[in-house]
Amino acid sequence: MKYTSEIFQRLSNGKFISSNSIDPMTRSLFLDLEENQQDYADYYAHIDFQLCAGDGYFYFARKEPKVTVENKLIGLLPWIDNLDFLKAYDPGFDVGTQFNLAQMEVQLGANLELKDKLQNIYTEKVTNHDKLEALVTSMVTMGFAEQVNEIDGLYQVTSAFHYIENIIDCINISEEVGDEIPE
Repeated sequence: MKYTSEIFQRLSNGKFISSNSIDPMTRSLFLDLEENQQDYADYYAHIDFQLCAGDGYFYFARKEPKVTVENKLIGLLPWIDNLDFLKAYDPGFDVGTQFNLAQMEVQLGANLELKDKLQNIYTEKVTNHDKLEALVTSMVTMGFAEQVNEIDGLYQVTSAFHYIENIIDCINISEEVGDEIPE
């Protein structure tokens, strides 16, 4: 357990530590977490942080009141549209996928459905380029992607992307329930 401070600084800000990060330090943190997971979990539990592991990534969770959980779910709503757009852009969009804004913009010109999906996200942005930049910035900020090559504007999807996929996969709204009127 030689990275307690570095791990806390990243995870406590809502970021992820992914196994396939291009940053050597992040990979070192991941490996140390993987080797000492229970020790780290016990250590952070003393300050009410729960160390959670996903498929190739780590993150913090906290026990929170129901109201806060509901607010988090509301905060995830934009990611439903984001994920819908990304999967329409490339049905194989997943961990390890490399992409850049120029490729996305070219595909927007050829795919009307994709262009329609983009209109539903980042509605405060006017141009398609600005919307795509906002999406990529959000992905990088959340830790779902990292910039691989600044010159080419190339990004790579990290293992943490599974987190948002798994959360959204858990949201199951039955059509029957949608038609019911609560008592």
